[in-house]
Amino acid sequence: MSVPSKARVVIIGGGVIGCSVAYHLTKKGWSDVVLLERKQLTSGTTWHAAGLIAQLRATQNMTRLAKYSQELYGSLEEETGVATGFKRNGSITVALSEERKEEIFRQASMARAFGVEIHEISPEEVKAKYEHLNTEDVLAGVYLPLDGQGDPANIALALAKGARQRGAKVLEHTKVTGLQKQGRRVTAVEWENEEGSGVIECDMIVNCAGMWGHQVGRMAGTNVPLHACEHFYIVTDAIEGLQQLPVLRVPDECAYYKEDAGKILLGAFEPNAKPWGMDGIPDNFMFDQLPEDFDHFEPILEAAVNRMPLLAEAGIHTFFNGPESFTPDDAYHLGLAPEMDNVWVAAGFNSIGIQSAGGAGMALSEWMDSGEKPFDLGDVDISRMHPFQGNKTYLYERSKETLGLLYADHFPYRQKATARGVRRTALHEHLEARGAVFGELAGWERANWYADEGQEREYQYSWKRQNWFENSAREHRAVRENVGLYDMSSFGKIRVEGPDAEAFLNYVAAGDYSVPVGKIVYTQFLNSRAGIEADVTVTRLSETAYLVVTPAATRLADETWLRRHVGDFRVVITDMTNAETVIAVMGPNSRKLLQAVSPNDFSNAVNPFGTAQEIELGMGLARIHRVTYVGELGWEVYVSNDMAAHAFETLCEAGQDMGAKLCGMHMMDSCRIEKAFRHFGHDITCEDHILEAGLGFAVKKDKPDFIGRDAVLRKQDEGLKNRMVQFRLTDPDPLLYHAEPIIRDGEVVSFLTSGNYGHTLGGAIGLGYVPCEGESAEQLLSSTYEIEVAGRRVKAEASLKPMYDPKSERVKA
Repeated sequence: MSVPSKARVVIIGGGVIGCSVAYHLTKKGWSDVVLLERKQLTSGTTWHAAGLIAQLRATQNMTRLAKYSQELYGSLEEETGVATGFKRNGSITVALSEERKEEIFRQASMARAFGVEIHEISPEEVKAKYEHLNTEDVLAGVYLPLDGQGDPANIALALAKGARQRGAKVLEHTKVTGLQKQGRRVTAVEWENEEGSGVIECDMIVNCAGMWGHQVGRMAGTNVPLHACEHFYIVTDAIEGLQQLPVLRVPDECAYYKEDAGKILLGAFEPNAKPWGMDGIPDNFMFDQLPEDFDHFEPILEAAVNRMPLLAEAGIHTFFNGPESFTPDDAYHLGLAPEMDNVWVAAGFNSIGIQSAGGAGMALSEWMDSGEKPFDLGDVDISRMHPFQGNKTYLYERSKETLGLLYADHFPYRQKATARGVRRTALHEHLEARGAVFGELAGWERANWYADEGQEREYQYSWKRQNWFENSAREHRAVRENVGLYDMSSFGKIRVEGPDAEAFLNYVAAGDYSVPVGKIVYTQFLNSRAGIEADVTVTRLSETAYLVVTPAATRLADETWLRRHVGDFRVVITDMTNAETVIAVMGPNSRKLLQAVSPNDFSNAVNPFGTAQEIELGMGLARIHRVTYVGELGWEVYVSNDMAAHAFETLCEAGQDMGAKLCGMHMMDSCRIEKAFRHFGHDITCEDHILEAGLGFAVKKDKPDFIGRDAVLRKQDEGLKNRMVQFRLTDPDPLLYHAEPIIRDGEVVSFLTSGNYGHTLGGAIGLGYVPCEGESAEQLLSSTYEIEVAGRRVKAEASLKPMYDPKSERVKA
């Protein structure tokens, strides 16, 4: 087949992901689709994948995508005539510890809220479904009857055939050698094969290059952080009488088992993985295996022989070691690369490429076709990755851990252990000297809680109260009753300035920015559906300059959103995150503390809530913003990094006599949820309508033209279909994290978007959307509510107003 000279889209990479993207774009009616594969289809990672197809993932939308994959594979064979080997033989996950039992039972509760069929089963029921298993120390299991397995290579070939049938060109043995770029766009793809070389002019490209994705990303001027690791499995000889079995996962032993054609495949996700390809992947790599390392695999095999005694008698037919790509956070990369305007990415699938491919291809094709995400893809959106995460040393260190995290206990608040310390605030050493225990977010080391003298400065993980629970409770009480200080320097700070800064922000965001200098506006960036793309505060610094403050994790995504909407507005956008330190001073005595270190006036008359002012602090200068995310009187103190240590020491010294306490991020989250403040990425996302999120007060509806305005007015006329509700468990013992089912009058109607413990309210607090079409607020609240926690239903109080300080009297004191 000849290589065309033009295409609407060129897909780079012919594994299962590239084939799925081609298949789904052609289903959307795109015929001018070209897929280029350097060797043969499936020859990188797809061909040796285990082919496990599970539905349940950690969030609703990731589960939606996985469910779509298994439904697609069920019909693909009939559509294309290619045997996919897909069968719904179910899956079982077993727990060998009480902590793992709670994890899988919480997952079962979550699955029900997501509409996935799942059953908690006893050790006896596990044995009945998997007779070969040693269940002596098995405490429980969960069974998903619609999970399955398939033939990875044939699934990919079936998707490729479906794409070809609708006009796509799928070209093998055609290597991409370069990309031609103009500004923020790729204009053409350079290729070579045995017959020659050439160029394909194109409107866009999709990087589906798998473990070559990082390299292809660099070629395109984009950052695609991933690293290949060695992945091991064995296949036994044929075992007489072995019948079809469910897929079995024993995460406490890092192992999974799959029956296939009368043999057992045993695979491992070991805690300390072996990165591969540090010097690049060999150019001739195709259907290749890596050298055996039996010593590395032996501990997994020993445990497996005990778990499934028939393995002791079965011969090993194949010892396999092949590379798979892993990302820094164990979530794949999908979407439009932040650095370019027509470079799309679908890569880095962390050993779940087969179960993810169908859904990922569907979601990306819809995004490419409409120009907007079809639903919230924040978990996997490539814009969550920060530039430093493409660093090779960082990726090498982090990839040792991420493979094993697939089967590690998924404890709440679990921190990555590798590749730490990359980003530190100016106060890092000062906080460490005072007992800070750090967590990591977007590379930032952030003080999450403070250890007492003599207390181990480490997390001791559990699904119950962890070792820092009381420490954080004391920090929480300090902010509620006295004054607390914490470091907010990691939050993103984006400066928007220029003659059109006011007009630009009035177009791109929902609030009103025609305000006096010093005014702070809490606001959202909306999409055309009035879904929330960003949740920020905007401070007017001067007639022509504003500061947009964003969550640390979404700084790049929020900056990218602004840049993509600049159009003809005369503005300059600058990331200022690393220029200033931010010390939050929060609590009823925060005004008293600031008055002790500054001659300036912090009264309501001079510095009311929602305003900023320049002040003297100690011997230096600062700018203070009177806002709060913890629901108390308080200020965020912005100080240039050169004066940060002085400002911190001055505040600490003055605060000593008042009993001021250093606090961490866990405190901030427990306080904000008591006040029902939304958390972006959990409670509010691009698919949550701003009015249903209860944030209509932040929208200036009478502005003539802003993104999402029509959808806001439409919803106002139509009425709400969902409302954000705050819940408090009446039993003070259970803990809430997220995704626990909401039960209304005995029926599961939704799930929590976030949860934490309310130390002041005396119980776990959750937020979640409840369907309410055609109902008044009174009708919604007249129901009986429960929250399901690990299979147990717990009574809950429900409120549409914040349960803590509903009139914000404390904030405005």
